[in-house]
Amino acid sequence: MADDSANTTLPMVWRPRRIRVVMGVLAVAIMVTLVILAVILPPNWTIVDRVSLVLLGLVGAVVMGFLARASITATEDGLRVVNIIRTWILEWPEIVDVRMPEGEPWPTLDLADGTSIVAMGIQRSDGPRAQDDLAQLIALLHERGEAQEPEI
Repeated sequence: MADDSANTTLPMVWRPRRIRVVMGVLAVAIMVTLVILAVILPPNWTIVDRVSLVLLGLVGAVVMGFLARASITATEDGLRVVNIIRTWILEWPEIVDVRMPEGEPWPTLDLADGTSIVAMGIQRSDGPRAQDDLAQLIALLHERGEAQEPEI
């Protein structure tokens, strides 16, 4: 892995590509399908039924949006990790290591307090791009300083 961080400017943002495309297509497909269904339903379906279908489509689209919002943002101060629902703001010294063992879908950030979190902003399903993104993140971590392992 080359140290590409010296040639980069912060902030840097990593977002998964495939999952965002898939979730976007699914959100549009769900909305279009349920709107069409609401329009072509037989007359014995009330307006409340039709509006409920459209609202169900909106709920589905919002869920798809949450699944697609994952990102990792590197700044001078640290990392901002956005997963499906939760966001973590981490300073560089809080992060002990970044790893993504073979078969794992996302990198894991090991933290100085002994806990770990997944960073869904880089996803193995993006193939070589994910490996490049991971290499950049690891290089930044090494450059910005890692925390010491907690003593037991």
